[in-house]
Amino acid sequence: MECANQELEYPQKLLNYMNGFLISKTMFAACELGVFDVLQEGAGPLSSSAVAECLGTSADGMERLLSACVGLQLLEVREHQGEALYSNTDLSRVYLTKTSPKTLHHSIAYYSQTIYHCFSYVTDAIREGKSQYLRAFGVSSDEIFEAIYKSEEEMLRFMQLMNSTWNICGKDVVTAFDLSAFTNIFDLGGCSGAIAKECVSAYPHSRVTIYDLPKVLEMARKHFVPQDEKRILFHEGDFFKDPIPEADLYILARIVHDWSQDKCVELLTKVHKACKPGGGVLLIEALLNEDRRGPLTAQLYSLNMLVQTEGKERMASEYANLLELAGFTDVQVQRTGKIYDAILGRK
Repeated sequence: MECANQELEYPQKLLNYMNGFLISKTMFAACELGVFDVLQEGAGPLSSSAVAECLGTSADGMERLLSACVGLQLLEVREHQGEALYSNTDLSRVYLTKTSPKTLHHSIAYYSQTIYHCFSYVTDAIREGKSQYLRAFGVSSDEIFEAIYKSEEEMLRFMQLMNSTWNICGKDVVTAFDLSAFTNIFDLGGCSGAIAKECVSAYPHSRVTIYDLPKVLEMARKHFVPQDEKRILFHEGDFFKDPIPEADLYILARIVHDWSQDKCVELLTKVHKACKPGGGVLLIEALLNEDRRGPLTAQLYSLNMLVQTEGKERMASEYANLLELAGFTDVQVQRTGKIYDAILGRK
């Protein structure tokens, strides 16, 4: 009997995997069309025809989309006078509407328009062992972030992805260790400044400098960091090519996973030399389990790193080894229970 149950279970599991891209694209389409926003702004539940009229879509297509979103538990449906009326679930209201403080809308847009397209070349990436940005977008990946920032629109989309990620996970990683002793902090590759904002919120006496490329800092000032936030500063530079100023603590959030072993050691050694004695470095990454059995999210992210960059996700022991090769000691790891974890090394 157990064998018979397994024979039924295994094909169903594979079918679920096969349907994964259908699920993703359904959610992407609902977000891109603005379904969740229309339902949030409405005075009450709406019919599929009303949503279709608001968004300028076909009535039949919208009815099918809303039905699929009900199946995905992204929408609620109830019948009133023979008509199906739709409304957001708590999940979609909090994370899929543009106006929510915790919105993942921008992350989903980046996944849909950039990652999804690039990941369609994963087979080529595995065969060749290198990034597929040139094949996917016609842009050379020799300079990875020149490729990612190939246009102002693409750069803003990437920064919105980072910003929405840290709006959800940022507090957990910056409080995984007590960082209150570090008052002068540099956020290397700080992008939108989301981690910097979490730091000054958790540690009010700290001052955080976002170190990034000039055009990234221009966008951060314009779109993400409030002008009246005096505890967040800006420093233009390329951390491989330009000097890194002295600080108590350096934060590298989803930075090290972009690079090869040699470049990681090069960067971290440079950080170690700049770091004040008694200072440290905080790495924030999606950690692979030491037994190589998960977590699935980090395993999939590692494949994505192959497709888009020259880096990979790593185990905690691998990050500890990189830090030690660079000169850091007393390496500690704190799991947050979320996607991203924290690794702290001291000088």
